[in-house]
Amino acid sequence: MHERKVKLIVNPNADLGRAEHKASSLKSITQEFGGVDWVKTAYPTHATELAQQAATDGYELVIAAGGDGTTHEVVNGLMQVAPERRPKLGVIPLGSGNDFAFAVGMHPEPEYALRQIFTGSPKLVDVGRVVDNNGRVEYWNNALGIGFDAIVTIRSRRFTAFRGFLIYLLAVLQTILFNSKAPSYRIRTDHRSWTDRLLLFILCNGNREGGGFHVYPSAKVNDGIFNYIGIPQVSRFTMLRLLIEVMRGSHLNFHLTRHGTFTEMEIEADQNLVVHTDGEIFAGFNTNVHSLKINLIPAAIQVVC
Repeated sequence: MHERKVKLIVNPNADLGRAEHKASSLKSITQEFGGVDWVKTAYPTHATELAQQAATDGYELVIAAGGDGTTHEVVNGLMQVAPERRPKLGVIPLGSGNDFAFAVGMHPEPEYALRQIFTGSPKLVDVGRVVDNNGRVEYWNNALGIGFDAIVTIRSRRFTAFRGFLIYLLAVLQTILFNSKAPSYRIRTDHRSWTDRLLLFILCNGNREGGGFHVYPSAKVNDGIFNYIGIPQVSRFTMLRLLIEVMRGSHLNFHLTRHGTFTEMEIEADQNLVVHTDGEIFAGFNTNVHSLKINLIPAAIQVVC
């Protein structure tokens, strides 16, 4: 077997600090496949720097071992280099949500996922690019959320005593109680333009977020299109009802939801936006971000799965 030059980037703080212990059990497996260059992240965005450097240093495969945030950072590093020099990506699910790993078909157990990476074949996946009104650019690979679910992301960081899906469920319930005002948006895609007042607006590459919320069940990361789902101003009771539908993946049949496809989108709002990209905070409560431009980059990264 050809021994590839492999960089494995571990985020020891993923899954509230539990990832480092889980990752230690993977070292013997890496030795079976010729070994890897193993490095830990030390601060936010460190994985982006490490991935970009790995590409510059000629690594053929970069493995993100952590949660969705770790993968997001690694993708942002890989996207800094030209496509012909861009390493393949591997994903080991060590986080609390692991939604992108789910979307590309990785086994939920880290040991099996690592073997998948070393024995599997690459799949080209799409990546999103977002630019805000301040000129800040970021890439995203699973979901970009505006409003409700971005607030959920911020609130979820406070539930340090819980794990996985329960963290997001508690944050959702808290957000329903305390954040139920819908901003007004002007939205333009490559298909249509409209204005709307939306409580929740999610742009999807993958089909799931929050470790178990099936936001857009039919979404695929390699189909050359993004999907969007919007929910207008509704009562708290209706939001609770919709929460159950989203957990089942049946909410697209609900008459109030707005959904469709796009490859390019511009969004302007009447107030500052709260935005997450793959579960990472792109714009918080007091950030001066009120407009976004989003576009799809087709077949941008090869994910070994």
